[in-house]
Amino acid sequence: MSTTNTHTTDSARLRWGILGTGLIARLFTADLRLTGHHVSAVGSRAAQTAQAFADDFGIAHAHAHGSYEALVEDPEVDIVYVATPHPRHHDDALLALRAGKHALVEKPFTINAREARALVEAAAERRLVVLEAMWTRWLPHMVEVRKLIQAGALGEVRCVLADHTQLLPQDPAHRLNALELGGGALLDLGVYPISLASDLLGEPESVQAAATLKETGADTETSVILRYQGGRNAVIYTASNAAGPNRAAIIGTTGRIEIDPVWYTPTSFRHYDATGRMLSSFSAEVPGRGMQFQAVEAERLVRAGELESPDLPLAESVAIMATMDEVRRQIGLRYPSE
Repeated sequence: MSTTNTHTTDSARLRWGILGTGLIARLFTADLRLTGHHVSAVGSRAAQTAQAFADDFGIAHAHAHGSYEALVEDPEVDIVYVATPHPRHHDDALLALRAGKHALVEKPFTINAREARALVEAAAERRLVVLEAMWTRWLPHMVEVRKLIQAGALGEVRCVLADHTQLLPQDPAHRLNALELGGGALLDLGVYPISLASDLLGEPESVQAAATLKETGADTETSVILRYQGGRNAVIYTASNAAGPNRAAIIGTTGRIEIDPVWYTPTSFRHYDATGRMLSSFSAEVPGRGMQFQAVEAERLVRAGELESPDLPLAESVAIMATMDEVRRQIGLRYPSE
């Protein structure tokens, strides 16, 4: 049994600006504060909202901005966390890059692959870091899963099984169901298992998808089969109208890994051989929700002068968006901004 304490500190922290004040911005900022990162500013489309956020997280009112433009121009900000709705990710991250600020962009990276490519090109032109905030990639259990696979502990990985299912608000006007806000289970929830499959199997050769759409046009249940070279595959299910097991399994020719619920958050896993005998298990003590690890990686890239993470290269973020573009094409899901 392996148990790890992953709370680390570093005095050379960058100064974070939080662009957006919704739930995900609050969760991320709470983890940053808990683990010693420096949050220096926040931006909202309303000054009152920015000031309320600043009060909650100990940010000076002088750096609580009533516009995103003012936030990215703040000289006390080195890196911007983009936490706005999906259709705004491209424009808001580009706003930060044009102001000379690095950007950590909430998942999904953008609304489609075209926007993702444009964002990557803009960051490269300016020699700035832009990183997709797929926080699961840097959680301790996923770091250990990759180590086991790279060491050959499963033989050849043949299949990834994963669901991300939640019972979420069904109000047609809610962000999760509104097309103009990028609503739907796929982009909000399905991006996690699709990213997992990409992490472990690469870019698929083919995509098969089926879905149930709400009256708003957003998907509420989506099933995806991704096929890879040599007959390998990933089987993915995502839904916003019912909570499922939220487990993941990675099946290889000589063993398997079963990741416990909730697999995309800090959790544990067990490693079995081909006969079903458990060989090892892993758990880790993680402070807060675990969203700070992506910040650690973003800061590492900036300090090292590197422009992309080996754990989530920019080309992979684009490829993940392309996969979801194809899923959306097959299920008839299109957003007004496209």
